[in-house]
Amino acid sequence: MTPRPPRLVFLTTAAERQLRRWIARRGGANAAGKGGQGFGAPAAGVLLHLADHPGATVGEVTTALQASPAGASGLLARMERADLVRRRTDPDDRRTVHLDLTPTGIAAVHDVRMTLAELNDHLTDGFTPDELATVARWLEHVTRTLS
Repeated sequence: MTPRPPRLVFLTTAAERQLRRWIARRGGANAAGKGGQGFGAPAAGVLLHLADHPGATVGEVTTALQASPAGASGLLARMERADLVRRRTDPDDRRTVHLDLTPTGIAAVHDVRMTLAELNDHLTDGFTPDELATVARWLEHVTRTLS
């Protein structure tokens, strides 16, 4: 009898849920802005993207996060209320909206990077560089194949 292959789809989705939960638990009050609630993985993604791409458009952020326009709109509205991001209209094209980090958002980027470094340390502990390269190659393959 041939052994059953690993349940990769189940394992991947279960791991993704746990990653989101871990990030949400660690998205501390320092990074939350007004109100003191933490933030989840999507908000962390927005913060990191804007740190690397200041003034990105709403469409660019939506694409980078692989989010739906409606989902991104709601997330950005919550982040704006939390004083993490600011929207500004492009002076040359009023239909285009750019996003900037606020001072609170800039401070939150540091917390996000620290949180993700801690998570990465937990996830890579006990694995060799070759094993991690194989995992990364497989995840990249899944992303490309299903795009």
